[in-house]
Amino acid sequence: MAKIVEGLLYSDSHEWVKVDGDVAIIGVTDYAQAEMGDITYVDLPEVDDEVSAGEDFGALESVKASSELYSPVSGTVIAVNEALEDAPELVNEDAFANWIIKVQMSDTAELESLMDAAAYAGITE
Repeated sequence: MAKIVEGLLYSDSHEWVKVDGDVAIIGVTDYAQAEMGDITYVDLPEVDDEVSAGEDFGALESVKASSELYSPVSGTVIAVNEALEDAPELVNEDAFANWIIKVQMSDTAELESLMDAAAYAGITE
């Protein structure tokens, strides 16, 4: 069974969000990485890119598939996890320790549409 971390928020496209003030730290869930298999490439946005809730900001590629990454929130990308460029397998090793982007949120009310851990567990069983 996939690991789900309490205290994070989740999107139905299998991204997680850790809220730190008005910054959203975003990654993919353990369920998502397990479904994809061995991740071979992470397509990252650039710092200062604008992202919109529900729209794609990059992609994960594995030996089995390519999957778009969707931003759970709108705002400006303030950091990307450059370690993933050289070591995309870090997402497989620990999906929750290896965030993908950090976004300065433009509308924190968007967080209200995300799921808590219990609700997310309900869609992954």
